[in-house]
Amino acid sequence: MLSPYRILEKKRPGSPLSADEIRQVVLGATDGSWDDAQLAAFLTRALLLGLDDTETEALTLAMLESGERWDLAAEIPTLADKHSTGGVGDKVSILLSPLLAACGVPVAMLTGRGLGHTAGTADKLESLPGLDQGLDRSRTLRLLEEVGLAIGMATADIAPADRRLYGLRDVTATVESVPLITASILSKKLATGAAGLVFDVKTGNGAFMAEEEQARDLARRLVSVATALGRSASAVITDMSQPLGRWVGHAAEVREVWECLERGDGPEDLLAVTFALCREVSALVGQPLTDETLREALTSGRARERFVVWAEAQGTDPDWLASPDLPLAPAEHVLAAPRSGVLVRVATKQIGFLLAESGGGRLRAGDEIDHGVALQVEARLGDLLEEEQELGRLYLRSESPRRAAQLAACFEIGDEGAPPQLVRETIRP
Repeated sequence: MLSPYRILEKKRPGSPLSADEIRQVVLGATDGSWDDAQLAAFLTRALLLGLDDTETEALTLAMLESGERWDLAAEIPTLADKHSTGGVGDKVSILLSPLLAACGVPVAMLTGRGLGHTAGTADKLESLPGLDQGLDRSRTLRLLEEVGLAIGMATADIAPADRRLYGLRDVTATVESVPLITASILSKKLATGAAGLVFDVKTGNGAFMAEEEQARDLARRLVSVATALGRSASAVITDMSQPLGRWVGHAAEVREVWECLERGDGPEDLLAVTFALCREVSALVGQPLTDETLREALTSGRARERFVVWAEAQGTDPDWLASPDLPLAPAEHVLAAPRSGVLVRVATKQIGFLLAESGGGRLRAGDEIDHGVALQVEARLGDLLEEEQELGRLYLRSESPRRAAQLAACFEIGDEGAPPQLVRETIRP
């Protein structure tokens, strides 16, 4: 067995590590025999020097085997799962899950905390008073049998190595590594063992993989490694060059989903991405759905009913569900266009960071999140705007003209522009 020093020394010039050497890294992350500095050095080498396909598969498998494996598809053969690589205003998981369940496709989804400039689904769902997101295998199966839906966070026994590495990646600027992202996502997703798994891989300036070729590389790795390890998987590359939907912020995004379910309609971009992912994953589990079927589940109220039943089953206060209230932070700031023209660019990642710095996210592990901090987005890429026309509204805990000016500067007005292509490509084995 090589020491951490010898393994790091071998990787320093970029030499590939063997599966056994990678298992030693993962074991060190799990049992504490590698300290934070050694693990940070490994993560930095993985980011700068890369891991090849064989190393990536070995890292994924070692992280997967570091904890429990539920293999839920053995008991629920049509079980679906979905994962997003993260974006700003991305609340698709919260809408997709009850929509699929209402159409007879069961969903089990282990969600995560925010990473970098993105907010996590687990953090957003904490806006629901009383919701218990702790899931183990037996509770997940019970929820699936009773509701057809389970969303939450895994116990510490699922991929414990990733729990430690995930936290280190967030504070060592090693998030944007395709092999590390692949292993992190799949070690948790494959542990639950859904029959079909679809990835929403974001591209654009608000994504971790800003360039489309980077996103394609990540999508291919996710699909190929998942397939090699025995799961049906595909990926949809979608746009993240502007916030998805019309709201950004933890409680605001949950409220936007609730309003979609209540009205049976919602922002065109949010529904388009949600429907595309629903179609893809339902086909993977042998229960293909059409847009017409999905739309009917939404407009009829069946998806809303499924959300309510699920939320109550996981502990949400039933009195709150009867009259939901997700208040915004009280200080409202109107963001106005500085001149007439076309909205040609949105600094989406910057929006995510600015909201986090305003209390709507974590800058350090353990930070409290202000769920009421939010941005309502009115202007969309390609829109023709007049001077002083409203770009959006910012909601903070206190007055901050400076922060409002910084958010307004994220919207660039030019002379020519067009809406982006929302769904770029589907990657299948």
